[in-house]
Amino acid sequence: MLYPTTSYLSFLAKSTNAHGVHSPFVFNYLTRCLYQKSKKTGDTIADLILGSWTYFGFKTLHIEGNSALLQLLKSENNAMLSGKSPIDLLYFETITQLKPGIPFSGFALHNDSLVVITNIHKGQSCYKTWENLIKHPKITVSIDLFCCGLLFIRKEQVKQHFYIRL
Repeated sequence: MLYPTTSYLSFLAKSTNAHGVHSPFVFNYLTRCLYQKSKKTGDTIADLILGSWTYFGFKTLHIEGNSALLQLLKSENNAMLSGKSPIDLLYFETITQLKPGIPFSGFALHNDSLVVITNIHKGQSCYKTWENLIKHPKITVSIDLFCCGLLFIRKEQVKQHFYIRL
């Protein structure tokens, strides 16, 4: 994917690695999951989701867009598609798939749900949507990895936003 150079340079100026993170939850997630060298597919997003799936012990998911990723998750982890039950992992292939206003309406998310959204830096309107998402009252932890954005719902945590280099 090609991204505007200024967007990437701006990201690099704001970003840090695990040693600049003061949240135990995020530090552990980075060091025990995202920075692990066990890459299965060679695709950054797929590896991130597979690693997160195992790290958090997820059972249910909902994927908007990427059927190849869905097949991979089902084959690797016996992932269950979520019907009415709470969703552990919610994935959007692009941020433009989110509805304006109430972005997660229609999805049964719970306290430890993870939302993964790709293409948050695809353009100015996409990044504005991302900025509005991280302000959502249910979202307490947000991580901008440049290749994608991660949103966590954790009632016990203070609202924090991180820019992390992988």
